[in-house]
Amino acid sequence: MSGARPVALLLPGQGFQHAGMAVELYTREPRFTAVADEFLTALGPEGATVRDDWLACVDGGPADRGTSAQPLLFLIGYAIGEVLASRGIRPAVMVGHSVGELAAATLAGVLDLPAAARILAARCSALEEAPPGGMLAVAGAPETVLDCLRARSVGGSVVVGAHNGPQQTVLAGPEPDLSEAERAVRDGGLVARRVRALEPWHSPAMGPAARRFGAAVAAEPLRPPTIPIVSTRTGRVVTDAEAVRPGFWAEQMAAPVLFWPALDAVLGGGAYTVVDAAPAGGLATLARRHPSVRAGRSTVLPLLAPGGRDAWTVWTEGLARLEPTASPAHAQQR
Repeated sequence: MSGARPVALLLPGQGFQHAGMAVELYTREPRFTAVADEFLTALGPEGATVRDDWLACVDGGPADRGTSAQPLLFLIGYAIGEVLASRGIRPAVMVGHSVGELAAATLAGVLDLPAAARILAARCSALEEAPPGGMLAVAGAPETVLDCLRARSVGGSVVVGAHNGPQQTVLAGPEPDLSEAERAVRDGGLVARRVRALEPWHSPAMGPAARRFGAAVAAEPLRPPTIPIVSTRTGRVVTDAEAVRPGFWAEQMAAPVLFWPALDAVLGGGAYTVVDAAPAGGLATLARRHPSVRAGRSTVLPLLAPGGRDAWTVWTEGLARLEPTASPAHAQQR
């Protein structure tokens, strides 16, 4: 049992996708299926393409393009949140990594689902403004990684795109500068691997795309959140004023993801059951490094199976552990 700890729900973003992610939930979990179909229908003509790419379970290519990965990652996080809600499990707080922050906003009522689908479609269209590029995960603190780049005179177009842990930094930028940065950090003795992204997410190179996306967000009604969201853009709770400002949601495309500061803001303030909605438990891996988890004050519960585990068993066992945490008050709020 997960006990009486409140739930902190983590929602995935670009780079956490893999072929076949959550397909078993789509085929076997009725509420997940219904929510997924509602979103894909609302997405318009592109929804059918996104569904076909997803169910084809082909690794690489479409799975890594933002035009496919972004709506699917949103779908998975949002649909899992809706399944939990249908079972009376309401998170006390949410943290969304990259596009996962839009899933959190929708679960919290900032956007309704049709509006979310429209802005996801616009987000994908805005990628026409993004140059070829990518992201690079490096085992090192942000300042250590940047010192390595400076020492080797790597240009400033490559920046820290995400801070995922004390020794987990993700660089982002356009090509060929990102390849130059990759050589530099490896020459500097740091371990690095490419993130599954074909665009320079969360770097200034995404600025034109973010501005185009912002026009679409501005066309939708925005409301204050009904569930607290700790933003991975600011590392603190999203205020009502921020939630209703279109630029807050649009500008994060070109701003670094402060996942570790956001997680620390949550777990530093209390004990939680940290529920990971990311494919293969990707955010759980990061969360387990937090001192609150290492000390046993908080626990981590991935709902989607890592490699080699039976997906349906992981899902059903995770739900069984969570359901005792749902209070009657939470169920009534839904």
